[in-house]
Formats: sequence, structure tokens, C-alpha cells
Amino acid sequence: MEVILKDDVKGLGFKNDTVTVKPGYGRNYLIPQGIAVIADKSNKKIVAENIRQASHKAEKVKMDAQAVADQIGDMVIDLPAKVGESGKIFGAVTTTQLSDALRAKGIEVDRKKISFDQEVKSAGEFTASIALHKEVKHTVRFNVVAE
Repeated sequence: MEVILKDDVKGLGFKNDTVTVKPGYGRNYLIPQGIAVIADKSNKKIVAENIRQASHKAEKVKMDAQAVADQIGDMVIDLPAKVGESGKIFGAVTTTQLSDALRAKGIEVDRKKISFDQEVKSAGEFTASIALHKEVKHTVRFNVVAE
């Protein structure tokens, strides 16, 4: 079943993408939640027109995302956490903590756009991927340090 996404869906696609999904997923989740519409002729025409009208705005959004990626650059962020004697932290580092640390440095990144390459449950150096835009992805390094 082909659907047109109305919003970005992690692991599936971005807004206005036409994707193929299993019929049950489309009919029972995506369409009722308002996340997607069926990709018929009229909906494809509407989306094509919307994309055409928004193309100049999309270029600006992409340039803004690239500017944020350039601002982050090779920055290494220190995240304080309570660490036990064995080097393991109590709990885990979350995307919210990384987002807040970036915000403290003057960089606004939504926590939903951040994903860790591996689970962060000990002190040390890690990396996270940030999907700033459909075509702009950036990797940020961070250190988990003892408080």
C-alpha cells in the first residue's frame, strides 16, 4: 500500500514522501493518526503542488539546518552524570540531556532528532547522530563525565 506522509516518521520517511507500507500499518495506524494519506492520483497532485510552492522555503530550511551543523562542527560536549565505582552511570544518558547541553551552548536541536549510536550507560566518549534535515545529518561527540 502506498501512502504519502504528512509528517516525518523515524525509520519510515520524511514529510511529503511517498512510501510503501503494509496495508494494516497504513489503514490501522498511519491514516487514522493523521500521519499519512492514501497515495491516489488526486493526493499525489496536491502534494506535488505543495512541494512546488514550498520549494523556495525548503531551500531556506535546508540552509538553516546546514548552518546548525556547521555551528556544531567538531564540538565535543561534556555531560555530567552520577557514576559508580565500576564506571557505570546510574540510569542512562538521554537525548534530552544532550539537547539541553547543546542549548546551553546556544544551539537549538530538538531531542527527537537526536539518536545515539549505542546505549550510553557508562562514563566515556560516545557519538550521537542528529538528523537536522532530510539531506543534512551530523554527528556530535560527547563525553560522559563523573559529577
